[in-house]
Amino acid sequence: MTGTDRPERLDTRTRIALGAMSLAVFVIANDITSLSVALPRIERDFGVDVSTVQWVMNAYTLGFGVLIVTGGRLSDILGRRRTFFMGVTVFALCSAVAAVAGSAGVLIAARAAMAIGAALIWPSVVGLIFGLVPPARAGLAGGLLLGVSGIGNALGPMVGGFLTDRLSWRWILVLNLPIAAAAITLVALYIDHDAPAETRERLDWAGVTTLSVGLVTLLVALDQASDWGWGDPRIIGLLIISVVSLVALVITQRRGGRDALVPRDVIGTRAFASACVTIVLVSGIWFAVLLYAPQYMEKILGFSALRAGVAFLPMLLTFSVTAFTAGWLYNHMGPRLPLLCGTACMPLGALLLSLVGTSSPYLTMVPGLIVVGIGVGLFYSTVTNAALTALDPSRTGLGSGLTFMFQLVSGALGVAIATTVFTSVSRSHPGAHVGFVAGLHAGLRLEAAIAVCGLATVWWVGGSTTSTDELDSAEQLPG
Repeated sequence: MTGTDRPERLDTRTRIALGAMSLAVFVIANDITSLSVALPRIERDFGVDVSTVQWVMNAYTLGFGVLIVTGGRLSDILGRRRTFFMGVTVFALCSAVAAVAGSAGVLIAARAAMAIGAALIWPSVVGLIFGLVPPARAGLAGGLLLGVSGIGNALGPMVGGFLTDRLSWRWILVLNLPIAAAAITLVALYIDHDAPAETRERLDWAGVTTLSVGLVTLLVALDQASDWGWGDPRIIGLLIISVVSLVALVITQRRGGRDALVPRDVIGTRAFASACVTIVLVSGIWFAVLLYAPQYMEKILGFSALRAGVAFLPMLLTFSVTAFTAGWLYNHMGPRLPLLCGTACMPLGALLLSLVGTSSPYLTMVPGLIVVGIGVGLFYSTVTNAALTALDPSRTGLGSGLTFMFQLVSGALGVAIATTVFTSVSRSHPGAHVGFVAGLHAGLRLEAAIAVCGLATVWWVGGSTTSTDELDSAEQLPG
């Protein structure tokens, strides 16, 4: 390789700027998993049950998912640097409110507001990182995003467990403040102001509103059904509002054209649509395991929060290693085989985890954790690549945001469904431990059954929509 063939070296200023972006990516990814091991402690502190504490996770993931596409469009309209400052400021202020919350309601509301900040940060960071590096180093930008995000997810349970045991779960949220301050300072010093993109795109507030109302009312109905009963007028009213809102969403999207939250030219692409359907059907398992595995470890096995965080390592390390392997498999074999394997591992792992009992040792969980980790690593990397290579190159940015939106939103919905089943079944069994394990079995097995439908989608529709030849000729997304 000659000197002119080597990728352009990054100067110190660019490296520091990339470090600042990495801090922002880390804190967003870490916040998805770090509180999972603290949820049993939050339950005790506020005197609530799992059906309430699930909203500490769901408020964040649902808000993040619903708003991420809008955040991307705002970063184009206002400029990525300005949007980044707005997002980090909102995220930090709401983290502070969450850290001093005196009730579960305040904590959940603050977590929902944190999601607004995260939805502004993520797309602005993606744009800033790819704008910082020269085209020849674009792979570095993509690798940095995936790598730091994976590290944040992997370290989350251990960081959360350590802080919960040694100090308080509140310090998980306090930790966001110095990281946010450092990110803002470094970006202000080392990233120049960027002019807003010349775009005629408009924000689809009607789409965001109808989607948010439809999903939130549905999740509240699922949450309260075990207490109020499915025939209660309040549950029926919530379900009616949800259906009306989601129907209105479909109508607004059909009329919205290219400015719609989910444009027809994107979702109308067969391979992309089937990938999104599969994501919706499978994602509930990943988020349900994040919620219920620590619950089992701490309530049944008697683990501390830190030990529960460390006990997650088989899944998180397998996930990290497999995610890198998935890229090689995709490039050499196409999407079908790794997507089938990844999708199959998700329900299989959930079924293995559902074999635990009230007196099972931790080692009983390890095979299920490993299989879920393999599934997550293979599935999300492959399905995202398959979805994006099916789109026109000019729509891959939007497509990436939409796949992330479907992942987070369906994860929140999956947790709500699993929790509804868990609560109903656990209350029908005598004894706290017996009821908990029975509810865990029912929730995980239901999620596995739903994911099998996703496997069928891959087999009959999604697996054959993108051939290896098409991959070779498609314009690849950086990283």
